[in-house]
Amino acid sequence: MSTGVQPNANIQTISFRRPTNRPADSAAKPKNRHGGLLQDQLRRAQRAPWCPTWSAALRILLLIRVAGAMYSGIQDCDEVFNFWEPLHYLYKGYGFQTWETSPEYSIRSWAYILLHYLPVQISTTFMGPEKRPAFFAVRICLAILSSLCEVTFYRAVVDHINYRVGRYVFFLLAFNAGMWTASTAFLPSSFAMYANTVAFAYALEPPSSENTRRTLFATLAFAAGAVVGWPFAAAVAIPFVLEELLVSGTDKITAEGRSSWLVGRWKRMATSAGVAALLLVPVVALDTLFYGKLTIVPWNIVKYNVFPDSQRGPELYGTEPMHFYLANLLLNFNVLVPFALFALPALAVTYRVDNKRLGERYQYADKSSPYTLLAIRLAPAYLWLAIMTLQKHKEERFLYPIYPLMCFNAAVAIYLARGWLETAFIAITNSPYKASRSTLFSQFTLSVVAASCVFSLSRIMAHWKYYHAPLSVTFALEAAEVPRLLNTTGHIALPSHFGQPRTKRQSEEDELPRIDLSLIEDWGLRLCIGKEWYRFPGHFLVPDGVRVDWIKSEFDGMLPGHFAETSRRGGLLDRAQGTRVVPKDLNDLNKEAPQLYVDVSKCDYLLDLDFPLHPAEAAHEPRYVADVATWERVACQPFLDVAHSPLLTRTLWMPGELWQERNEFGEFCLLKHKANVAQKETVHTVRRA
Repeated sequence: MSTGVQPNANIQTISFRRPTNRPADSAAKPKNRHGGLLQDQLRRAQRAPWCPTWSAALRILLLIRVAGAMYSGIQDCDEVFNFWEPLHYLYKGYGFQTWETSPEYSIRSWAYILLHYLPVQISTTFMGPEKRPAFFAVRICLAILSSLCEVTFYRAVVDHINYRVGRYVFFLLAFNAGMWTASTAFLPSSFAMYANTVAFAYALEPPSSENTRRTLFATLAFAAGAVVGWPFAAAVAIPFVLEELLVSGTDKITAEGRSSWLVGRWKRMATSAGVAALLLVPVVALDTLFYGKLTIVPWNIVKYNVFPDSQRGPELYGTEPMHFYLANLLLNFNVLVPFALFALPALAVTYRVDNKRLGERYQYADKSSPYTLLAIRLAPAYLWLAIMTLQKHKEERFLYPIYPLMCFNAAVAIYLARGWLETAFIAITNSPYKASRSTLFSQFTLSVVAASCVFSLSRIMAHWKYYHAPLSVTFALEAAEVPRLLNTTGHIALPSHFGQPRTKRQSEEDELPRIDLSLIEDWGLRLCIGKEWYRFPGHFLVPDGVRVDWIKSEFDGMLPGHFAETSRRGGLLDRAQGTRVVPKDLNDLNKEAPQLYVDVSKCDYLLDLDFPLHPAEAAHEPRYVADVATWERVACQPFLDVAHSPLLTRTLWMPGELWQERNEFGEFCLLKHKANVAQKETVHTVRRA
């Protein structure tokens, strides 16, 4: 600090100087953006292309994932019956029960389901007892969790692989059709996807004997995906484990010290595995509480799927050809599929034609080659695809654990292909300067990423336009029909415009008040479902007081039964009394249980799908929509007729009549039994003086 005398004697200035006793090199150095496994060969000194920061990437992903939570459909009936319905049971004390959640078989984890109970309670606290907000609260929480995992993975790719590859990964994750569905699915395979994504964020770091954090956190994340989610997801961790045990990474190892190095690595891996195994304690404890006996669900899942007897096993529920997953990947990953599957061969090609792309050789010859390290990071997607393809029973959700890794493999292959173009350009022009000024390479990568995003958005819109009707039509029972019933019977008074199409936005004064749906709980209303049982979106979209039952259709397999009902106001311990009950009507042989059906004449409402342009009937599947004397439409929405629509236009959605007129549609309808509902309206009409 110094003072200075000014011409005016009444003014004195004080100036502050920076301390001069700091080390000269104490200023933080900018992070080296060329420190990853993959190295740019052109424009290394120029300003790096835009890569969103962690917080910016999180905000972008949150917008997309929350939109997915609100607008994506439910792709798999297992998600409804094995997870949404048990969660609804914990919440309300009733719901559908599959044989998997019977204490006799116990291959679904209540610990995993309980993780989703908190969002339900938060929704109830702040938004009231309606179930639909609770449904979306769970999905939004899943969207937030997925966003956090994805952005952590993206930044790890930027830091440890290459900033261009990281940017590709970000856009491929954000707009991918598969991630749109998987990120908010209430499925153990989605949870395994979250865990694997976080695990790989740590696994991308180079292995080192000094980097204990990498080993512990990656192992914990992999274990969480396997123990809490899906035990088979542990297979994705095999390359990581082998790398930890056998690959030197950045360690300098002499011949004399190799034995002690191996012992140290194995001890560290064993310690991390031991810590991760502690995750079993709360999982087993909760499952034991809810099943009423000692239950290790991960082992039960492995035993049923890997060691079934001659009468049981996953093949009872369908088998698919070898190319099933390839077709599925093409639907969700479109142009990225050849890049993702070609990543390892592309790495071998790069070794031959663009050797410097993976950086300079390490200073010490005994360190691991960067090609080895990158190959290990590309291997899990191949390993998982091979394991799943060899299984006869195949489902789309089985690939969820590697969806982010497919994006990573594709991004690496795109980057390596860009490198080949640069090498070829320089070889032809003999001018690295011209190559550094050319836009050819950025146009190539932009075209691939943009094409993937456009196709994915088209696929997402196809899901919404073609297949979203079951969620919307089922909710019409609560949103339109129940208010109409209460209004007709005098329990409430609705505005005159209720039920009419809106020609202009209603003012706040005209908005409907909250309706007390509990007024119908003693009406004994019954919603029935026949051949469309696998499209039922769950009790969260059906108002309390409406019982859902099955009617006989041509399907002759095992359908879910009902949980033993407990008090609506009961807590989790009360629910545990119901989950311990062994249902008599459920079996693990996929044998039909006729006692679960009700006669259609006892139904008040019915969910059904009809294709009027190509009508089809069977002994147990009449055209209920056409029986206008018995049934009346409450709500109907278009549903794609897959069998009579071309492959291209049913796979993707594009605006314009020329594209849409190629498709044919049926109607997914909520039907009302005229006589039954009219009788109940008469019985429950309020008599006013």
